[in-house]
Amino acid sequence: MVEDAGANVTPFQAKHNLMGGGRSIQLVGLDAEITLPDRLASGIAELDRALGGGFVEGSATLIGGDPGIGKSTLLLQAAAKMALAGLPVAYVSGEEAADQVRLRARRLGLGAAPVMLAAATSVRDILTTLSQATPPALLVIDSIQTMHSDLIEGAPGTVSQVRASAQELIRFAKERGTAVVLVGHVTKDGSIAGPRVLEHMVDTVLSFEGERSHQYRILRAIKNRFGGTDEIGVFAMVAEGLTEIGNPSALFLTQREEGVTGTTVFPALEGTRPVLVEIQALVVRLASGATPRRAVVGWDSGRLAMVLAVLEARCGLSFSACEVYLNIAGGYRVQDPAADLAVAAALVSALSERPVPTDAVAFGEIALSGEIRPVAHSPLRLKEAGKLGFERALLPSAVNDDKSGLTLTGFRTLGGFVEHMLGK
Repeated sequence: MVEDAGANVTPFQAKHNLMGGGRSIQLVGLDAEITLPDRLASGIAELDRALGGGFVEGSATLIGGDPGIGKSTLLLQAAAKMALAGLPVAYVSGEEAADQVRLRARRLGLGAAPVMLAAATSVRDILTTLSQATPPALLVIDSIQTMHSDLIEGAPGTVSQVRASAQELIRFAKERGTAVVLVGHVTKDGSIAGPRVLEHMVDTVLSFEGERSHQYRILRAIKNRFGGTDEIGVFAMVAEGLTEIGNPSALFLTQREEGVTGTTVFPALEGTRPVLVEIQALVVRLASGATPRRAVVGWDSGRLAMVLAVLEARCGLSFSACEVYLNIAGGYRVQDPAADLAVAAALVSALSERPVPTDAVAFGEIALSGEIRPVAHSPLRLKEAGKLGFERALLPSAVNDDKSGLTLTGFRTLGGFVEHMLGK
């Protein structure tokens, strides 16, 4: 028989041992039956598209964008339409007085909407008021940087205040089933201001993009726990507020009756939505000894340098004595690698002064070897081009799709594509 002495337990160990003293939690299997979350339609189809079908009950959504881009206008329109549909909606502004919000609503033609409106910055006052009655289906906080919690010392807008205020509002959303929308300021580089943890706390992050000098606005989903990301909603800013654009391709295509050198139509893809944009190129020959310039608007300048290098090394075209200007029409910004072939077509057209056919679109990724590689969702791009009246497509030879009705011309290498463009 051997004596087994028990371990000595000190008060410190007993206090910091987390294996006892708590309440049991319920563990369920991954295959358990679940019900899909209920969606609240905002009445704005483009906003619902970006959200994945509408607001989810008990969710928290963060929307950011440059000052004056239209965040407050969009949310006021959504709140008014939801209120007119019979849902209880509360709009709390920390930046404007209640009368200013009313004036904007009247200007938008929504002055009769039964939206519960308040101008407040104290989170305790807001939650105390909303807890005394039936919780609203939608709560808009404009903006989270103006809110403050008396549990934390510090001025509104500081990291601790933004985190604490957002945490209290999100807890209210989860407990009461209210869909909370937080408006966030952005920094000068376009990212949402405040602590990065704010984006981790919320369920959905939307980015409202666009230039104030241009009419259109793009609402882009960056994070969405209840749906897919990379969906976009397209709006146009008019005197009556933000209007939806059902066919965004019409914004970025110019009406031209005859062929113009240096222009190509490219079917870009944003999420599951194809958008046809026009790529414009201008090549200017310089006198010997001058330093050529490369200017790009709406595309990656490094990608342009790569396409020019492949055209010189693999196809024998010389751009070293030419200035090259590239522009995406309408102020649109393209990040799709499938734009390589359309850019090459515009450059070759501008250099040779041979216009690309007006009824043709082009897409494909160019490798450094000069190979033209296929890209994702080619049938979707071709279908959109066919709906808008295009009849031909210049694309990688690996793509085979005869359902769109377009005449497909495939190319395996960039050299073969250039010879086709030059009529050889």
